[in-house]
Amino acid sequence: MKPLVYILEDDVDISNVVQRTLKAEGFLVEVFQRKGSFLNQFKRKAPDLCLVDLTLPDGDGLSVITENLHKSGVPAIVVTGKSAVTDRIIGLEVGADDYITKPFEPRELVARVRAVLRRIRLSGDQAAAGPQRVAQFDDWTADLQSCTLIHASGAAVDLGAAETRLLEVLLKSAGRVLSRGQLMDHIHSSDEEPLDRSVDARISRLRKRLGDDPKDPRLVRTVYGAGYVFSAKVEWV
Repeated sequence: MKPLVYILEDDVDISNVVQRTLKAEGFLVEVFQRKGSFLNQFKRKAPDLCLVDLTLPDGDGLSVITENLHKSGVPAIVVTGKSAVTDRIIGLEVGADDYITKPFEPRELVARVRAVLRRIRLSGDQAAAGPQRVAQFDDWTADLQSCTLIHASGAAVDLGAAETRLLEVLLKSAGRVLSRGQLMDHIHSSDEEPLDRSVDARISRLRKRLGDDPKDPRLVRTVYGAGYVFSAKVEWV
């Protein structure tokens, strides 16, 4: 079945090029210029992936990711004209799976779309094949199948797909230092310079989810010059 991609982009010229390119590669595509029309269709039918511009005439793309895509588990690629590293990092922090900066080569965008969908599919295959999808550590239970963290108090925290992949690799490698490169292999598809910082941004967001003090983290510790290590004892159930 052909993957369905939604494009939320107010630049008609760009959206037309992207739409033609993706259709030529076998994707089903729907294009939206405004946040409102996008959300109305999204409520009726969720796509396999969304391409989201950060700047829209009736809102911003970040809120679309945080309030809708992140909660529903639909992966998102930020398409932005903002070239500052900070803007791209913010997009990743709020739950986007990848980003691409305008102007871009359509073929590069197709490659990124395929890479994100491939990671999502592999995560699903692993979930179907492997029984160890629930882990307990500290005061938390992580249900990787449902992308949910459950605290001992009963509070539940929803995770995005990229956050879940990051947490999974940390949990399965508990006690072992993982380099940024190793973590990037699981959560990202680009090899541009800012990606080291994108891993740091995702670690920072995950720490917040876990209530881990960023100045003195107990669960996800920084090993300076080497990477990160998950230091709590993990039990799989």
